[in-house]
Amino acid sequence: MISITTVQSVADVQGILSLQQANLRKNVPLDVQVDQGFVTVEHDPQVLTRMNQAAPSIIAKDGDTVVGYALTMLPEFGTDVPELLPLFALVNTLTYNEKPIQDYPWYVMGQVCVADGYRGQRIFDRMFQHHREVYGDRYQLLITDISANNTRSLRAHNRVGFESLHEFFDPTIGETWVVVSWDFQK
Repeated sequence: MISITTVQSVADVQGILSLQQANLRKNVPLDVQVDQGFVTVEHDPQVLTRMNQAAPSIIAKDGDTVVGYALTMLPEFGTDVPELLPLFALVNTLTYNEKPIQDYPWYVMGQVCVADGYRGQRIFDRMFQHHREVYGDRYQLLITDISANNTRSLRAHNRVGFESLHEFFDPTIGETWVVVSWDFQK
């Protein structure tokens, strides 16, 4: 039985980091990346711990094993993960419903991953529904960016309710990114 909950222990943080390592783009063969997706950011354990102390991330567990995660990243952590600096800078320039995003209560989904063998069971959807249940009374928008090359992730985010806000090309890595948001009030 898969349970959806929030990070509650050091072991949960370690479980996230282990799952992240197994699914980092650099550790996943290209054919698996295309078919199953990948994650790009390698989080520092201390930063991830502080992020979870401020706002616990949503995780899926099979017994004591973390088999999925959807990281909660409040804006104040935007400078702690260098790879996400462009996203946080960009968010401050974007609008939603003709208002600056800065005028909304928002946070970033810092990364999402479901373990091989657990995909296709709607764990992704359940984790995001739990995000809405836990944070929907404090925040209106959940924002993230997704590599345009990660079509599985783009489809899954769309299925849950995310909408495209903006696309940008990152010349440092030669890749297009899609910024998406989910309005919890819709």
